[in-house]
Amino acid sequence: MTVRSAPRVLAAATAALLGLGGLAACSDGGGGGSDPDRVDVVAAFYPLQFLAEKIGGDAVRVTNLAKPGAEPHDLELNPRQVGQVADAELIVYLTGFQPAVDEAVEQNGGDRAFDVAGVQPLLDAAAGGHEHEGEAGHEEESGGKDPHLWLDPTRLATVGDRLAERLGKVDPGRAADFTARAAALRTELTGLDAEYTRGLATCQRREIVTSHTAFGYLAAHYRLEQVGITGLSPDAEPSPQRLAEVAKEAREHGATTIFFETLVSPKVAETVAREVGAKTAVLDPIEGPPADGDYLSAMRANLQTLRTALDCS
Repeated sequence: MTVRSAPRVLAAATAALLGLGGLAACSDGGGGGSDPDRVDVVAAFYPLQFLAEKIGGDAVRVTNLAKPGAEPHDLELNPRQVGQVADAELIVYLTGFQPAVDEAVEQNGGDRAFDVAGVQPLLDAAAGGHEHEGEAGHEEESGGKDPHLWLDPTRLATVGDRLAERLGKVDPGRAADFTARAAALRTELTGLDAEYTRGLATCQRREIVTSHTAFGYLAAHYRLEQVGITGLSPDAEPSPQRLAEVAKEAREHGATTIFFETLVSPKVAETVAREVGAKTAVLDPIEGPPADGDYLSAMRANLQTLRTALDCS
């Protein structure tokens, strides 16, 4: 039993007594103190779950609020999930990405919240995109900050370092372990970054036409140009004018592939592809867990998809 065990057992007993009065109905019993030997972490969506599990190892128990196969932008929390947020010893989230999580953290998070958006300045939504005159309407539609920072492995590594520091404050006895695992993850992510840099160094094209502008960080870091059919919201319906603009750009750049995502309908991408005589392919923004493997394998699959679409040598 660690030095943290005694207060956590006491917390568990208190929660159990409250539950007898019906006050713990919103929790599934998975809150603080449910396992005295592990830190209870709530992650708002998959990439943050991946980070917490890689850095926490067997010293954490991670609950992902976003369910597999569901679009995390649209997450609505049920009472049990709100209870999980209230009970967690650490809540890892990204402000501005999931309004329901932001609200739950504001009301129940206290000083237990770790906001990934505060680690490094977020890019503007248009950054890493492809801008032309006459696209002001699209720029306005996709305004604000782009939350998809995990698609740049170097940024994710920095978030990992800060998360290790925060976990070390929750469980000081294992701080050195968290730091060591974060360093090991940084090594893996640095290797992934090198693979991308080499793999995308020499390509026939550098424009990627995507169903929504989720790839600004990846585009900015690897000198690609993102042409988004819609803005940051994957559910937004593009105007006929925007579809015509994207089709025109796709023809101008000789695009052979229009990318769509795993968790949203491919219909818009298919419409543009038919218009320009291109094919479609999945480029995964990795907002949810991959069907196979993890963040690293999904990023490598994305790299291979990009290399094929952009005719990289």
